[in-house]
Amino acid sequence: MNNSENKPQKLVAIAILRYQDRFLMQLRDDIPTIVHPGCWSMFGGHIEADETPEFAMQRELLEEIGYAPPKLELVGCYPTEVAKRHVFFAELSVGLEALELHEGWDMDLLTIEDIARGDRYSEKAKQVRPLAVPHQQILLSFFDSSRSNIL
Repeated sequence: MNNSENKPQKLVAIAILRYQDRFLMQLRDDIPTIVHPGCWSMFGGHIEADETPEFAMQRELLEEIGYAPPKLELVGCYPTEVAKRHVFFAELSVGLEALELHEGWDMDLLTIEDIARGDRYSEKAKQVRPLAVPHQQILLSFFDSSRSNIL
């Protein structure tokens, strides 16, 4: 029996948040027991049993950065053996200075080039940190499918 048969697939909601021509990402805490420790990832989290993916996304953004986008658009679902990621897109109507980081090590606005390269320097960590591979792949797929709308 493999590991995926022992554990149910996790349901998560994550957000592609664009501010002008950059994308807001979170540098996850560097704690070995969490998913993607010390990596840049999109904001989001687990969907509770009584929540819709959109409600969970709104809740997670309020909890993590104190922000509720006026409009969220579901852009796709990305299932793996471990998790089913419901991915939403929203425009940030405020700059980085208006957000409050409540979860994670750092946050920053990454360029498309940062995302394609797969890393970004963090002022707080004082080092270049990698992007979480699944999040990088989702973003690159989003850029390819939305190129005319996002650039």
